Amino acid sequence: MTNLAEIFTSGNIGYMTWLLMFVTAFAGGVIASISPCSLAMLPLMIGYVGGCSKETPYRTFVQLSFFILGTAIVFTIIGIICAITGSVFASAFGGYFTLVMASLLLVIGLKISGILDFEIPVIIKSMPKTNTNSLVIYPLLLGVAFALAGTPCSTPILAGIMVFAAMGKNLWAAIIMLFLFAIGQGVILIIAGLFTSTLKNIKKFSGFTDGLMKISGWLIILVSIYLFYKVFSPLL
Repeated sequence: MTNLAEIFTSGNIGYMTWLLMFVTAFAGGVIASISPCSLAMLPLMIGYVGGCSKETPYRTFVQLSFFILGTAIVFTIIGIICAITGSVFASAFGGYFTLVMASLLLVIGLKISGILDFEIPVIIKSMPKTNTNSLVIYPLLLGVAFALAGTPCSTPILAGIMVFAAMGKNLWAAIIMLFLFAIGQGVILIIAGLFTSTLKNIKKFSGFTDGLMKISGWLIILVSIYLFYKVFSPLL
Protein backbone atom coordinates (compact mmCIF):
# COMPACT_ATOMS: atom_id res chain seq x y z
CA MET A 1 0.00 0.00 0.00
CA THR A 2 1.27 3.47 -0.87
CA ASN A 3 2.56 5.42 2.09
CA LEU A 4 0.22 8.42 2.28
CA ALA A 5 2.55 10.30 4.59
CA GLU A 6 5.42 9.98 2.09
CA ILE A 7 3.16 11.03 -0.80
CA PHE A 8 2.19 14.24 0.92
CA THR A 9 5.55 15.15 2.41
CA SER A 10 7.36 14.48 -0.85
CA GLY A 11 4.86 16.51 -2.85
CA ASN A 12 4.74 13.69 -5.44
CA ILE A 13 0.96 13.37 -5.72
CA GLY A 14 -0.50 11.69 -8.80
CA TYR A 15 -3.10 13.22 -11.08
CA MET A 16 -5.87 10.88 -9.91
CA THR A 17 -5.13 11.76 -6.29
CA TRP A 18 -5.32 15.47 -7.09
CA LEU A 19 -8.54 14.93 -9.05
CA LEU A 20 -10.03 13.27 -5.97
CA MET A 21 -8.82 16.18 -3.86
CA PHE A 22 -10.42 18.68 -6.26
CA VAL A 23 -13.77 16.87 -6.14
CA THR A 24 -13.50 16.68 -2.35
CA ALA A 25 -12.75 20.40 -2.08
CA PHE A 26 -15.77 21.30 -4.22
CA ALA A 27 -17.98 18.87 -2.28
CA GLY A 28 -16.68 20.35 0.97
CA GLY A 29 -17.81 23.79 -0.16
CA VAL A 30 -21.26 22.49 -1.07
CA ILE A 31 -21.63 20.61 2.24
CA ALA A 32 -20.50 23.68 4.17
CA SER A 33 -23.05 25.86 2.36
CA ILE A 34 -26.00 23.55 3.07
CA SER A 35 -25.08 22.68 6.65
CA PRO A 36 -27.73 23.72 9.21
CA CYS A 37 -26.07 26.90 10.46
CA SER A 38 -25.17 28.03 6.93
CA LEU A 39 -28.74 27.44 5.69
CA ALA A 40 -29.99 29.71 8.46
CA MET A 41 -27.81 32.50 7.00
CA LEU A 42 -28.91 32.09 3.37
CA PRO A 43 -31.95 34.44 3.36
CA LEU A 44 -30.00 37.09 5.27
CA MET A 45 -26.98 36.77 2.99
CA ILE A 46 -29.05 36.98 -0.21
CA GLY A 47 -30.84 40.10 1.00
CA TYR A 48 -27.60 41.59 2.27
CA VAL A 49 -25.76 41.11 -1.02
CA GLY A 50 -28.75 42.20 -3.12
CA GLY A 51 -29.30 45.34 -1.10
CA CYS A 52 -33.07 45.45 -1.59
CA SER A 53 -36.00 43.09 -2.14
CA LYS A 54 -36.94 44.40 -5.61
CA GLU A 55 -33.86 43.12 -7.40
CA THR A 56 -34.42 41.42 -10.76
CA PRO A 57 -33.08 37.86 -11.20
CA TYR A 58 -30.39 39.22 -13.55
CA ARG A 59 -29.09 41.77 -11.06
CA THR A 60 -29.29 39.21 -8.26
CA PHE A 61 -27.26 36.72 -10.31
CA VAL A 62 -24.61 39.32 -11.17
CA GLN A 63 -24.32 40.50 -7.56
CA LEU A 64 -24.10 36.96 -6.17
CA SER A 65 -21.54 36.03 -8.84
CA PHE A 66 -19.24 38.89 -7.85
CA PHE A 67 -19.81 38.03 -4.20
CA ILE A 68 -18.58 34.50 -4.92
CA LEU A 69 -15.68 35.93 -6.93
CA GLY A 70 -14.68 37.94 -3.86
CA THR A 71 -14.61 34.79 -1.71
CA ALA A 72 -12.74 32.93 -4.45
CA ILE A 73 -10.03 35.63 -4.57
CA VAL A 74 -9.42 35.31 -0.84
CA PHE A 75 -9.40 31.51 -0.92
CA THR A 76 -7.04 31.52 -3.91
CA ILE A 77 -4.59 33.68 -1.95
CA ILE A 78 -4.98 31.28 0.99
CA GLY A 79 -4.16 28.40 -1.37
CA ILE A 80 -0.96 30.13 -2.48
CA ILE A 81 0.07 30.72 1.14
CA CYS A 82 -0.67 27.10 2.07
CA ALA A 83 1.39 25.69 -0.79
CA ILE A 84 4.38 27.95 -0.15
CA THR A 85 4.44 27.50 3.63
CA GLY A 86 3.80 23.77 3.27
CA SER A 87 6.79 23.42 0.96
CA VAL A 88 9.03 25.43 3.29
CA PHE A 89 8.04 23.65 6.51
CA ALA A 90 8.08 20.17 4.94
CA SER A 91 11.63 20.77 3.67
CA ALA A 92 12.77 22.13 7.02
CA PHE A 93 11.07 19.72 9.41
CA GLY A 94 10.38 16.58 7.34
CA GLY A 95 8.40 14.01 9.33
CA TYR A 96 7.62 16.50 12.08
CA PHE A 97 5.66 18.51 9.55
CA THR A 98 3.49 15.45 8.87
CA LEU A 99 2.90 15.01 12.61
CA VAL A 100 1.79 18.63 12.97
CA MET A 101 -0.54 18.36 9.96
CA ALA A 102 -1.97 15.06 11.21
CA SER A 103 -2.61 16.66 14.60
CA LEU A 104 -4.40 19.58 12.97
CA LEU A 105 -6.51 17.18 10.90
CA LEU A 106 -7.41 15.26 14.05
CA VAL A 107 -8.59 18.41 15.83
CA ILE A 108 -10.50 19.56 12.75
CA GLY A 109 -12.15 16.15 12.39
CA LEU A 110 -13.17 16.15 16.04
CA LYS A 111 -14.64 19.63 15.59
CA ILE A 112 -16.62 18.76 12.45
CA SER A 113 -17.90 15.49 13.93
CA GLY A 114 -19.16 17.37 16.99
CA ILE A 115 -16.92 15.62 19.52
CA LEU A 116 -15.05 18.84 20.29
CA ASP A 117 -16.83 22.16 20.64
CA PHE A 118 -14.70 25.29 20.48
CA GLU A 119 -14.85 28.69 18.84
CA ILE A 120 -12.67 29.33 15.81
CA PRO A 121 -11.31 32.90 15.74
CA VAL A 122 -12.27 35.07 12.76
CA ILE A 123 -10.51 38.05 11.22
CA ILE A 124 -13.59 40.17 10.61
CA LYS A 125 -16.26 40.25 13.33
CA SER A 126 -19.06 41.81 11.27
CA MET A 127 -19.93 42.42 7.64
CA PRO A 128 -19.50 45.95 6.24
CA LYS A 129 -22.63 48.10 5.90
CA THR A 130 -23.53 50.43 3.09
CA ASN A 131 -26.61 51.88 1.41
CA THR A 132 -25.22 51.53 -2.10
CA ASN A 133 -26.63 48.94 -4.45
CA SER A 134 -23.59 48.26 -6.60
CA LEU A 135 -23.58 45.40 -9.08
CA VAL A 136 -19.84 44.75 -8.82
CA ILE A 137 -17.74 46.54 -6.20
CA TYR A 138 -19.97 46.16 -3.15
CA PRO A 139 -20.76 42.43 -3.67
CA LEU A 140 -17.06 41.79 -4.42
CA LEU A 141 -15.99 43.48 -1.16
CA LEU A 142 -18.70 41.61 0.71
CA GLY A 143 -17.33 38.35 -0.67
CA VAL A 144 -13.85 39.23 0.56
CA ALA A 145 -15.23 40.10 4.01
CA PHE A 146 -17.34 36.94 4.13
CA ALA A 147 -14.36 34.75 3.23
CA LEU A 148 -12.27 36.34 5.98
CA ALA A 149 -15.08 36.16 8.54
CA GLY A 150 -16.21 32.66 7.67
CA THR A 151 -19.02 30.78 9.39
CA PRO A 152 -19.01 28.29 12.27
CA CYS A 153 -19.85 25.47 9.83
CA SER A 154 -17.62 26.24 6.86
CA THR A 155 -14.45 27.22 8.70
CA PRO A 156 -13.53 23.70 9.97
CA ILE A 157 -14.01 22.18 6.50
CA LEU A 158 -12.00 25.04 4.98
CA ALA A 159 -9.25 24.46 7.55
CA GLY A 160 -9.10 20.78 6.60
CA ILE A 161 -8.74 21.62 2.90
CA MET A 162 -6.03 24.14 3.78
CA VAL A 163 -4.09 21.40 5.60
CA PHE A 164 -4.25 19.09 2.57
CA ALA A 165 -3.23 21.99 0.32
CA ALA A 166 -0.21 22.64 2.54
CA MET A 167 0.75 18.97 2.61
CA GLY A 168 0.56 18.69 -1.16
CA LYS A 169 2.98 21.59 -1.71
CA ASN A 170 1.72 22.00 -5.28
CA LEU A 171 1.02 25.69 -5.89
CA TRP A 172 -1.48 25.37 -8.74
CA ALA A 173 -3.25 22.39 -7.17
CA ALA A 174 -3.61 24.27 -3.88
CA ILE A 175 -5.04 27.29 -5.72
CA ILE A 176 -7.54 25.10 -7.58
CA MET A 177 -8.60 23.33 -4.37
CA LEU A 178 -9.40 26.55 -2.52
CA PHE A 179 -11.01 28.08 -5.61
CA LEU A 180 -13.28 25.03 -6.01
CA PHE A 181 -14.20 25.26 -2.34
CA ALA A 182 -15.37 28.83 -2.94
CA ILE A 183 -17.35 27.79 -6.02
CA GLY A 184 -18.91 24.92 -4.08
CA GLN A 185 -20.02 27.34 -1.39
CA GLY A 186 -21.50 29.67 -3.99
CA VAL A 187 -23.60 27.12 -5.91
CA ILE A 188 -26.36 26.92 -3.30
CA LEU A 189 -26.23 30.67 -2.74
CA ILE A 190 -26.90 31.38 -6.43
CA ILE A 191 -29.64 28.73 -6.64
CA ALA A 192 -31.37 30.14 -3.56
CA GLY A 193 -30.95 33.71 -4.82
CA LEU A 194 -32.44 33.02 -8.25
CA PHE A 195 -35.16 30.62 -7.12
CA THR A 196 -36.26 31.79 -3.69
CA SER A 197 -39.09 29.27 -3.70
CA THR A 198 -36.49 26.49 -3.52
CA LEU A 199 -35.04 27.88 -0.30
CA LYS A 200 -37.63 26.07 1.81
CA ASN A 201 -36.88 22.83 0.00
CA ILE A 202 -33.17 23.28 0.59
CA LYS A 203 -33.79 23.73 4.31
CA LYS A 204 -35.43 20.30 4.41
CA PHE A 205 -32.00 18.80 3.88
CA SER A 206 -30.56 20.36 7.05
CA GLY A 207 -30.80 17.11 9.01
CA PHE A 208 -29.25 15.17 6.14
CA THR A 209 -26.40 17.64 5.72
CA ASP A 210 -25.74 17.62 9.45
CA GLY A 211 -25.11 13.89 9.07
CA LEU A 212 -22.82 14.57 6.10
CA MET A 213 -20.82 16.99 8.23
CA LYS A 214 -20.32 14.34 10.90
CA ILE A 215 -19.34 11.72 8.32
CA SER A 216 -16.83 14.19 6.84
CA GLY A 217 -15.41 14.76 10.31
CA TRP A 218 -14.93 11.03 10.91
CA LEU A 219 -13.26 10.59 7.52
CA ILE A 220 -10.78 13.34 8.41
CA ILE A 221 -10.16 11.65 11.76
CA LEU A 222 -9.42 8.36 9.99
CA VAL A 223 -6.98 10.09 7.62
CA SER A 224 -5.17 11.69 10.57
CA ILE A 225 -4.95 8.33 12.37
CA TYR A 226 -3.55 6.75 9.21
CA LEU A 227 -0.91 9.48 8.95
CA PHE A 228 0.07 8.93 12.59
CA TYR A 229 0.31 5.18 11.95
CA LYS A 230 2.54 5.60 8.91
CA VAL A 231 4.86 7.96 10.76
CA PHE A 232 5.21 5.75 13.85
CA SER A 233 4.95 2.29 12.23
CA PRO A 234 8.75 2.01 11.67
CA LEU A 235 9.19 2.33 15.44
CA LEU A 236 6.78 -0.52 16.23
